Amino acid sequence: MCGIVGYVGPDTGARPLDVVMEGLARLEYRGYDSAGVALVAGDKVFTQKRAGKLENLRSALEGESVPAAATAIGHTRWATHGGPTDENAHPHRGGRDGKLAVVHNGIVENFHALKQELLAQGVEFTSETDTEVAAQLLAAAFDESGDLTEAMRSVVNRLEGAFTLLAVHADAPDTVVAARRNSPLVVGLGEGENFLGSDVAAFIGYTKQAVELDQDQIVTITPSSHTVMNFDGTPAEGKPYEVTWDAAAAEKGGYDTFMEKEINDQPHAVGDTLLGRTDAEGRLVLDELRIDEDKLKQVDRITIVACGTAAYAGMVAKYAIEHWTRIPVEVSLAHEFRYCDPIVSERTLVVSISQSGETADTAMAVRHARSLGALTVSVCNTHGATIPRESDAVLYTHAGPEIAVASTKAFLAQITACYVLGLYLAQLRGQTYADDAKAVMAELHEVPAKIEALLGTMGRVEEIARFMADTRSVLFLGRNVGYPIAMEGALKLKELAYIHAEGFAAGELKHGPIALIEPGQPVFIVVPGPDTPNDLHKKVVSNIQEIRARGARTLVIAQEGDDEVLPFADEVIRVPHTSPLLQPLLTVVPLQVFALHLSTAKGLDVDQPRNLAKSVTVE
Repeated sequence: MCGIVGYVGPDTGARPLDVVMEGLARLEYRGYDSAGVALVAGDKVFTQKRAGKLENLRSALEGESVPAAATAIGHTRWATHGGPTDENAHPHRGGRDGKLAVVHNGIVENFHALKQELLAQGVEFTSETDTEVAAQLLAAAFDESGDLTEAMRSVVNRLEGAFTLLAVHADAPDTVVAARRNSPLVVGLGEGENFLGSDVAAFIGYTKQAVELDQDQIVTITPSSHTVMNFDGTPAEGKPYEVTWDAAAAEKGGYDTFMEKEINDQPHAVGDTLLGRTDAEGRLVLDELRIDEDKLKQVDRITIVACGTAAYAGMVAKYAIEHWTRIPVEVSLAHEFRYCDPIVSERTLVVSISQSGETADTAMAVRHARSLGALTVSVCNTHGATIPRESDAVLYTHAGPEIAVASTKAFLAQITACYVLGLYLAQLRGQTYADDAKAVMAELHEVPAKIEALLGTMGRVEEIARFMADTRSVLFLGRNVGYPIAMEGALKLKELAYIHAEGFAAGELKHGPIALIEPGQPVFIVVPGPDTPNDLHKKVVSNIQEIRARGARTLVIAQEGDDEVLPFADEVIRVPHTSPLLQPLLTVVPLQVFALHLSTAKGLDVDQPRNLAKSVTVE
């Protein structure tokens, strides 16, 4: 999500601001709806911030006299709490004297309770953000201790959620203090100057010497030192390393392409989408849903509208939501919805899915649904976009900016958000439905670690992709939630490699598609786990035998420990075990990696495929 930069050095000229602004430019992909800086100048803190692109901030700075400073922090925001406005942009000040400034990446889950406490003490707020709560707490803690590091330590132990905080104070002019929990932060070590950043892109133009921090650690940098401690106050040491890539690759975090980076971002995309969705008892709390609970309890039909990859996320969600809620779910391509005379009423919930929130077909479908009296909820990755603004409610995915045209991390975040919505509806219906919701949410929180582990085993998939660079056709098979994953795998290959690729429901084989099978035909098969109901596992294993007997090259995606597929598979790609309805969050990953590396082997541009745009804003 947000991009953060920190700098402290001996120069009181233009260098601190230049370093921070250059770092923000490299990190703008992480947050692009507002930006700001804070500089410690003498006994004051100077701040400037603007909604919109970084260029808006640059123009504002050029229009005023910026004081010389040796310490600076900066921020590019991707909005979570509060819209993208000047007031909600970072940095945020704390204290009555405004001597403290903070920038923040992440979500403080318990900010509302902390804010109520501060309001009762007479503290006034100027924004809608969770960050300003942290700023006010830090200012009060500094007033008590007179030490910025100690103030940070006392405050972070009160915060819940995922966050990286950077703080400066006018009474500590040569110091930046930062804290990390479940959110990225790295230290850059220079000569007589030191740096902080969301990733090394923030300072790669100035040093390649970096320090990696562990979870729940605080780092204090001055021009000549960096010290690390744990949240409990015990001393610690970061792990030093040398950055082996240059500034040209900085925006991609050291990866060759944005798509590769975004595939590897997926554990965070799923984890961040789950953040703040449950209370201390494990019950789902969706404050974003501004629809009265009684109306949601009366919903007797759900229609999901979306296009492309988002539609496949909706198809996955259909299986899960129907199982958890017993409410019938229909998935309609957004560009067909308006023209099929849809059956909706005031008891119909229309769920739109769009990464950008600007997809023209989906926006028109939402408008049509509202004109028919339906309730509308948007699942979206972009704060303040058209579709969430025009819907009755929105569920943000918090996947962070997705630059590559072919969607990867947004797809997993969309599935996750739809699961959260379905489980919330199940919870509202009560009894066994509510018990299911709590249990599934607990398992969902384990998925990011499983994706992380899976990504570390993709070496063989990359080899297969390179070996198949000259392949002209690939087929994909799946059943139940594996069916839309098969179609998504085919779509990725079409988008990136420009070859024939089709995804089928495996049960359809004998009804026609098996005619496509000839010796050497590559076929990916998404195999459900052995514990999937209705003997689906055995049926898919039979499908593998059918195509293998006709000469197909079978590339089987199966759970760890599933040995029944071994006699019939040319290649087995293992994924961690999880319950049947959560399997898509894992089984799609090898297909993304395969498409990426096959396309790369063909020498194609995976970030900007031909004829495609990231956001389709015309019908």
